[in-house]
Amino acid sequence: MKKNKDTGRDPNEKELKEAERIENLPEDVRRSHPTAVKADPAKLTHINTYGTLPDYYIDRVFTCRKCGKREIWRARDQKWYYEETKAHIDAKAVECHGCRTGKDSEEA
Repeated sequence: MKKNKDTGRDPNEKELKEAERIENLPEDVRRSHPTAVKADPAKLTHINTYGTLPDYYIDRVFTCRKCGKREIWRARDQKWYYEETKAHIDAKAVECHGCRTGKDSEEA
């Protein structure tokens, strides 16, 4: 079965390693990486922080705090989350899609 959209929900080991490699690149290299998504500062004005706001987003690997599954929080999803839903910039992905939507608990 072919995936229509790369959601980061079921990444293989190669995809996880590549995302981790990109996360560990120097900032100037990450910023210009083809997978980086430019941030729109005008859409981040809702965030009141002393910290810096992002210039770009990159794919981030995370481990679900409930089930331990590793997923990738895609840069485009981060952009939507922070800029469109107006989430706080310190909010991070902590649960996999299955745990977040309750699908995994229904199967148990």
